[in-house]
Amino acid sequence: MIVDDEAPARARLRDLLADIRPQLPNEVVAEAANGLEALAATDLHEVDIALVDIRMPRMDGIELASHLLEIAHPPSVIFVTAFDAYAVKAFELSALDYLLKPVRAQRLLAALLKVREGRPTLAAQRHRLPPTARTHLSCHERGRVLLVPVVQILYFRADLKYVVARTREREFLLDESLSHLEQEFGAQFIRLHRSVLAAREAIAGFERSGPDDVDAQWQAILHGLPEKLPVSRRQWPLVKLQTRHPGS
Repeated sequence: MIVDDEAPARARLRDLLADIRPQLPNEVVAEAANGLEALAATDLHEVDIALVDIRMPRMDGIELASHLLEIAHPPSVIFVTAFDAYAVKAFELSALDYLLKPVRAQRLLAALLKVREGRPTLAAQRHRLPPTARTHLSCHERGRVLLVPVVQILYFRADLKYVVARTREREFLLDESLSHLEQEFGAQFIRLHRSVLAAREAIAGFERSGPDDVDAQWQAILHGLPEKLPVSRRQWPLVKLQTRHPGS
């Protein structure tokens, strides 16, 4: 599969693959202009290798690689990049192969042969992927992988061994930890309670959970949802400082 937001770049890779076909038989089963299209293509085609551009709209190549790991038979990923030498060095250290644009036929052949020879796969090197902020989270549902846009999530709630992600429309079960989500998305979400993270932009205000006495607890009111989220006494001073609706 070829994944690049520029049609000429996809065409060049397609031509190069045709050129090296006598040395290494191959077939292009899918093309995509961004990570979201690529993930959709894996529902329709069995992909052994994905040639993935890095800078793409909607979902970049690094995030795509992390989501590809969630499918039943993840392909090997070879990054295609126009990054400068410093970024290329980072990919060298990760043991995931890369192709530097403009791609040359013999370099492409060498990268594909590495995969055929059983060099480290994407799954084996997962922890060494360069860090990137995810724009979507993966949810396994009825044998499919659904993508949940982070900007649509109003809150995360720990629920036994899963985390519930709530959008205005529905809930999604994520195989994530609340602490990891807080670390990754701390700029967008704030911890209200040991089991709840709320999107800062989703908080409309706060109110007491009962009469104004020592046992009353603050609750967060959300835009577009009738339910209210508990704010622990321990978190309340920090929440009050970090939100634009400091409750009184």
